Amino acid sequence: MQKPFRDKVFGVVRNIPRGSVLTYGEVALRAGSPRAYRAVGNILNTNYDDDIPCHRVIKRDGTLGGYNRGPKVKEQRLREEGYEQS
Repeated sequence: MQKPFRDKVFGVVRNIPRGSVLTYGEVALRAGSPRAYRAVGNILNTNYDDDIPCHRVIKRDGTLGGYNRGPKVKEQRLREEGYEQS
């Protein structure tokens, strides 16, 4: 039986190392559906589990994108982890 896409997305995001980021498209690709980057965003918007660091997923253009706890919190958490936005 195949895992639901949601579980695959959470599995990919759970494994993003501290101080690193992936784009929504990269998460979709690693979860097995390269064109489902918008679905990745929708899935992550429902996440409130601190073990799934969805703040480590950014937009393709390098901007931070959305975060269900607010953009300032996302930026702060990434900065605390040592991520430098280019």
